[in-house]
Amino acid sequence: MELIDTHCHLNFASYDDDREAVIERAQAAGVTRISIPATDLTTGQEAIDLAQRYPAVFASAGVHPNSTADFSDSHLPRIEAQARLPRVVAVGEIGLDYYWDKSPKDAQQRAFEAQLELAARLEMPVIIHNREASEDVMTTLELWATDLPPSLNGRAGVLHSFSASPAIAERALAAGFYIGFTGPVTFKNADELRSVAAMVPLERMLVETDGPFLTPAPHRGQRNEPAYVPFIAERLAAVRSISVEELARATTENAVRLFRLPPAG
Repeated sequence: MELIDTHCHLNFASYDDDREAVIERAQAAGVTRISIPATDLTTGQEAIDLAQRYPAVFASAGVHPNSTADFSDSHLPRIEAQARLPRVVAVGEIGLDYYWDKSPKDAQQRAFEAQLELAARLEMPVIIHNREASEDVMTTLELWATDLPPSLNGRAGVLHSFSASPAIAERALAAGFYIGFTGPVTFKNADELRSVAAMVPLERMLVETDGPFLTPAPHRGQRNEPAYVPFIAERLAAVRSISVEELARATTENAVRLFRLPPAG
């Protein structure tokens, strides 16, 4: 059984003491590939460095909404330069975050739109961060998705660590996006999220940890890591009344298709 962790901040300091062992544990658990999103230019380079060092790792380039307070047009050539490097598979994570007050909403929106435009020009999918900003995120994405190059048809990107309503999921699917599921789908009180997992077409689902955050049960409260992806896959399979092998096969194929990943190994 093969799985892909499509979103893990493996570059973060919480992995500094055992990063290689984390990758080894992931592979022992059947997680053959790990994608690291950027949160700013520095973390983007960190992700790229790890992708160049470890064959199982891939990277993205972009500026997270919480890092956009000082965003300007001067960021875009540097994001583009990172995005054009080998083993960089997406622009992200980008989007809007109205939960934390780390960047003004207008600054977030400008950065979001500018990076979406860059992704379309580069013909790369996007990794979308949405926290308590669903309506503005979807309005922006729906407009952007109306004029994408043919290479992005059906693979515009992913709403990562999905936590919004079924209606938002339906809008995202209609706009050509995948839906990423993380540890909270295993939490006892996550009935609405599981209802989303039940209605999203299997060919549009991804599994991810968002490590070191959002650790699934039964390891909740500990640092998250890619080796825990199977717990997420098992819960999703149960919600859909299918085997975990079928869920794993589909989500792996989806990740390969969305990010155009090469074969494992």
